[in-house]
Amino acid sequence: MEKQKEECKVVEINRLKFFPVMMFAIVMGLSGLAIVFQKAHDIFGISGIYGNAFAMLDTVVFIIIGFIYIIKIFTYTDEVKKEFKHPVRINFFAAIAISFLLVAIVYHPINHTIAFYSFVIGTALQTFFTFYTISFWINRNLELNHSNPAWFIPIVGNVLVPVAGAGMIDTNFLMYYFSVGMFLWVVLTSILINRIIFHHQLAGKFVPTLFIFIAPPAIGFIAYVKMFGGELDVFAIMLYNLALFFTFLLFFMYKNFIGLKFFISWWAFTFPLAAVSIASMLAYKVTSIVLYKYFAFLFITVTTLVILIVAFRTIQNMLKGEICIDE
Repeated sequence: MEKQKEECKVVEINRLKFFPVMMFAIVMGLSGLAIVFQKAHDIFGISGIYGNAFAMLDTVVFIIIGFIYIIKIFTYTDEVKKEFKHPVRINFFAAIAISFLLVAIVYHPINHTIAFYSFVIGTALQTFFTFYTISFWINRNLELNHSNPAWFIPIVGNVLVPVAGAGMIDTNFLMYYFSVGMFLWVVLTSILINRIIFHHQLAGKFVPTLFIFIAPPAIGFIAYVKMFGGELDVFAIMLYNLALFFTFLLFFMYKNFIGLKFFISWWAFTFPLAAVSIASMLAYKVTSIVLYKYFAFLFITVTTLVILIVAFRTIQNMLKGEICIDE
């Protein structure tokens, strides 16, 4: 009996070694869902209990994942350093910054102090990860097959800064992050489309990251409207339409996602869908165009179902001991 207990402890410690920074994508997905229902309450009058419940769940999950990863940093420092120098995994560190920024957005209507400090921490981390990641790309001889839509993560975070900081920080400060994020989005989109069309297909575990193509234009639209408000101009409409294009393109390609083996990367389905849901609600709020309302309800439904499915599969695989293993 004692021997079995010791073996279990060893297994748990080894699991900690393989606890991926990608786990913060769970926080991104749950934050997105909380914001979706907060906005649905404001715009469509849906009960606020859903937004509050998901906000609390998101907070608990963020604290747990953050606490576990801090333990990993001190227990397996060399392993974290390897992740930080890995050509693919490095991009997921920005998910930590994005998690703080999304928590700031979640807490805007709940607690201004938490929202402000989450924004400050998230912005500081996002600034660091942007400079570090891009300098890493420049200083390493990366291969084209290292590239995948997860490269958007360090970039999308910049566009989230204006969304999280609107109403708290001067717009000129927020415009810096918006400018950097939108410029790099265009550059990376060209690189990634070239890689996907003309080179080897993405590995199965990275296929869900195709949904990240939705996030930059959707979040860019939200950020732009939040900073400048008023009627939608050509640029705003273009951003929203691009978000719609990538969303419906991926819906059209649904067969690509059927039968995929479960990986934590499935959470890449979630936040982009939440982003286009919020963008659609905002578009309807500003323009009162009924079609945008229908899009919003469609995307809210799909987002909720997808997150429930991905969450169920995550718990299912955790119980099977198939999460946090050597890949």
